[in-house]
Amino acid sequence: MDYLNITKEVLKLEANCLLTAADKITQKQVDLLTEIFLNLQTSGGSLVFSGIGKSGLIARKLSSTFSSLGLPSFFIHPVEALHGDLGRVSKHDACVIISKSGNTAELLKLLPFLPIESRNLIGLLGSQDKAAKLKDYCDLVFDCSVAKEACLNNLAPTTSTTLALAMGDAMAVLYESIVGLSKEGFAVNHPAGMLGKTLLIKVQDLFCKKEDCPLVTAQAPLQDVIIAMTQKNVGGCAILDSEDALLGIMVEGDIRRFFSTGNNDLKTPVKDIMTVAPVSIAPDILAYEALSLMECRENQIDVLPVVANNKFLGFLRLHDLIREGFSLK
Repeated sequence: MDYLNITKEVLKLEANCLLTAADKITQKQVDLLTEIFLNLQTSGGSLVFSGIGKSGLIARKLSSTFSSLGLPSFFIHPVEALHGDLGRVSKHDACVIISKSGNTAELLKLLPFLPIESRNLIGLLGSQDKAAKLKDYCDLVFDCSVAKEACLNNLAPTTSTTLALAMGDAMAVLYESIVGLSKEGFAVNHPAGMLGKTLLIKVQDLFCKKEDCPLVTAQAPLQDVIIAMTQKNVGGCAILDSEDALLGIMVEGDIRRFFSTGNNDLKTPVKDIMTVAPVSIAPDILAYEALSLMECRENQIDVLPVVANNKFLGFLRLHDLIREGFSLK
């Protein structure tokens, strides 16, 4: 048996199924769906999904997708709905039902009790036959019929569930377009993911505050710098004037380079050794931009002064960015 060909044919069959379904979508359907999305925005309603079996699993995924895009959405099991979960549904909601047969008994029992008008009912149905009763409840029906399942026995939901999932994804992207969802807007619902961190977390959320950093004056001897950096080990020492303005910084590399010259005088004034006018960053800059500033240069920076209104606020360490999961790759 040609197992390689079997595997490839599944993908080809499902891909062709999606292309066929795309050709069936009409402008009227898109207009109706657009109106539903706009009404949900105005009313503050939720987009409810329901289905059973494999269709139910697809419904759960699509509900999660819409929630991630900022449209309140949830899944209700058609049987559990009739035993109390209907209380979660309001007349301001819209509902998407998913059924391969278009005649799922559990959904047929549910729909008469949904407090949702037919204009807000959307069917992703695999049958458009007259005997398929679910389409009679929905003003908007997307044809999710398939010629055959990819399953060798034409039984296991494969092609049909792929199409239902893709149709729901197409609806979600349309919603994105209608509301003009930006990356920043998407990140609001993904604060723990890398995208959320990249677009939401700022320098002020991560840097070491001034009180936790070693500080000396320009007139202090090198000895004081070493002691201060030992007591508060953040990788750098800030040299400040009497107004807390940043005059310069010293890092461990500066000290090593000083000693490498043969000079070991610990009373040498820090102003003679420090890095003057170092690269700095404001606290309201995105942490990802700070990482780029520290990494994308000939000499990488491990510790970055944070400055606002000419006042030293603290240090941002490369270590803190990496620990938070930031990466330029």
